[in-house]
Amino acid sequence: MTAVNELIPPRPAPAAARRTITGARIAGIAVLALWALLAIALAGMVIDGWDQDKFLRYGPRYLSGLWVTISLVGLAVVFGALLSVPIAFARMSSNRVLNGIAYAYVYLFRSTPLLAQLFLIYYGLGSFRPQLEAVGLWWFFRDAWYCGLFSFVLNTAAYQAEILRGAIESVPRGQHEGAAALGLPKSIAFRKIILPQALIVALRPYGNEIVLMMKGSAVVAIVTVYDLMGETRYAFSRTFDYQTYLWAAIFYLAIVETLRHVWAFLEARLTRHLKR
Repeated sequence: MTAVNELIPPRPAPAAARRTITGARIAGIAVLALWALLAIALAGMVIDGWDQDKFLRYGPRYLSGLWVTISLVGLAVVFGALLSVPIAFARMSSNRVLNGIAYAYVYLFRSTPLLAQLFLIYYGLGSFRPQLEAVGLWWFFRDAWYCGLFSFVLNTAAYQAEILRGAIESVPRGQHEGAAALGLPKSIAFRKIILPQALIVALRPYGNEIVLMMKGSAVVAIVTVYDLMGETRYAFSRTFDYQTYLWAAIFYLAIVETLRHVWAFLEARLTRHLKR
């Protein structure tokens, strides 16, 4: 009994525990106070440097760029999700050829920067204009918007494939065995039992991927796409006012916060049966 008691660490004294909790609360209050001061300073700079003429002149351009960003990322996420399904199944396949091809694809697009991928597609494939014209694809690769969409789809498909694969493999083996014991075909068992559980696991990683894609979409401004960052660069080149980038940051912050709240609602809704 004495040896067992020596292995169990003693509980902290109530006074020490209260001091620890009080210290954590003070640290939390200090962090909140710091963020409040920064927010007040930021609001003061915005109010002090407010120029209504610039707002009326470039405000519509910001809204246009915002729509380009949202549409570009939305289409990329949807098409990337469709492309990720066969890639994920190929990653889980026992066929070495399919598994190797899928692994190489995921490894390549997850290990290289999105900007480099965009340049390779926009500038690299652009050097093959005669060949692309011969097969009737030059209309696609000559447009910077389509090149940006194509690079985003290939990039997010690699990440979404790994998210989906990990979520499917996280479902306990007993679920497969229970479905087989009931005589359910594998396709129905996957669609009705395995996939719903996997999507709950993958929900938060999917949300993180969409947020990262939304912020990473700013790279298309470098290849002359007038998304939100592209319009911001245009406004700055005409005004040389740093607040143009401040407004862009506020727009991106609003988008990310909206996505975060939407995903929190979906997660709470889909996992309500798991909470007591």
